[in-house]
Amino acid sequence: MDTRNDPTRELFPRGAVRLLYIRKSRVGSDWNEVPHTHACSEMFYCIRGQGRINIGGKLHKVEPDDLVLINPQVQYAQVGAPAFPPEYVVLGMEGLEFLFDGGEQGYTLLRCGPMREELLFMIRLLLREAEQQAEGYERICQNLLEVLLVKLVRLTSVSLRVPRVSPKSKECAAAKQYLDENFRQNISLDQLAAVTHINKYYLAHAFQKEYNISPINYLLRRRISESKILLAETDHNLTRISALVGFSSPSYFSQSFRRLEGMSPMEYRRISRSAVPVSRTR
Repeated sequence: MDTRNDPTRELFPRGAVRLLYIRKSRVGSDWNEVPHTHACSEMFYCIRGQGRINIGGKLHKVEPDDLVLINPQVQYAQVGAPAFPPEYVVLGMEGLEFLFDGGEQGYTLLRCGPMREELLFMIRLLLREAEQQAEGYERICQNLLEVLLVKLVRLTSVSLRVPRVSPKSKECAAAKQYLDENFRQNISLDQLAAVTHINKYYLAHAFQKEYNISPINYLLRRRISESKILLAETDHNLTRISALVGFSSPSYFSQSFRRLEGMSPMEYRRISRSAVPVSRTR
């Protein structure tokens, strides 16, 4: 049943949704992201290349003009494709959840070739406003996002709803966003507590429950993920890489990398640059 013109489909109250971030992301051919969740909804639009995304244990191929919609708390990981590494635009949005014809699976992948011109126009405007941050950019971003979402509802079988989000989820999301943006810095639990304005012990417990990982271990995994890109795409030595991603010493970096990845950083570099994919060497 085509529900695109159904007047009973849900939209969302003006101002209910808020753009948390928008950025371009290029996934390397050997990139294997740590499975994780977000407290916000996310939208991935593939501009070029071919990639894969593992959502809830299912691997999906992503090609140009594919749009991936993921609801809060749905676990996923991006996986690099060897031939044509994908380039995405990623939007994080607070205040809405997606509803799909397939039920409550928490995500969907849409083929948006016919919508390419409109989607790219709005997404590029959003990117430019967010990057330049000229006067009034927040209002422009808000309006562009709402137009983009209304277009999405009009042209696809997707509906929207306002979720019931607990204050605890917002605090954890704020802590996670701070870790993502400042992972190169020396961050303590006390510092995170100051950022979120809650008790550090409560924060540690809530973060663990929300993301199935402690804040400090999340920070460690975030640094390792970034180091894998540097190992694969640069000739920096381990001392420089460890400093760039926030480790206190090369030895601690190497120990942490081996513990999480099952190999040394230099072994990973050799494998990532070989013609044989990592998965075939095991």
